[in-house]
Amino acid sequence: MTTGRRGLQPRKQPRQARAELTRQRILTAAAHVFAEYGYAAGTTNRIAERARISIGSLYQYYPNKDAILAELLIRHLDTGGDAIRSRQDEDEPDSLEEIIRGFARPVIANHLDDPQLLRVMMEHGPRSPELLEKIARHERERIAYTQELLERHPEVRVEDTYVAARLVVSTVELVVHHLIAAPDSVDTTRLENELVAMITSYLTAAPGGGGAVERPRNEGRAPGDPGARPS
Repeated sequence: MTTGRRGLQPRKQPRQARAELTRQRILTAAAHVFAEYGYAAGTTNRIAERARISIGSLYQYYPNKDAILAELLIRHLDTGGDAIRSRQDEDEPDSLEEIIRGFARPVIANHLDDPQLLRVMMEHGPRSPELLEKIARHERERIAYTQELLERHPEVRVEDTYVAARLVVSTVELVVHHLIAAPDSVDTTRLENELVAMITSYLTAAPGGGGAVERPRNEGRAPGDPGARPS
């Protein structure tokens, strides 16, 4: 895979509507090709054929398929970031549970277009410095907003709101990425409900784990397990 900075940069920045339309056709075609054929067989020839342009025209815009995949990753990040920011601009619900649902739902929605394409982006997406910086910037924005919310919401009982904010952001992103892209699909309504319940329970639990349910001392341990305690 080409990961050098120059190998991932688009060759042509569209300045006219027609050129921008061609670029969008290439990206749309590439999304379908990668989803249908995977990364290895998702060749630039197939992308050009699907976009109904010559391979020479494609290379005027992108030097290789890694540059196209990097652009798809950026578009995926931007779409998700815009959706979350639009929710932040709306009036917040009073319930912490509904606020967390407002975090989870747009992330899930941004991963539903094509799970196969998501798998290709996760497994083969090139990591250019620009892309890594964009990912880090999106994460910093979400963490800062989440920490601010945790600090002022009356239902929140965690003591370290910065670490809690990082946990919330990372949990939503990683769980959704993993489960939506998994070969065995998960019902998204159930995923949303369980994810919201898990995070809300963590944020509202008494400090020090006072709200945790105590398990029987030997639950989950086989007889003779050295870690089992006498009853």
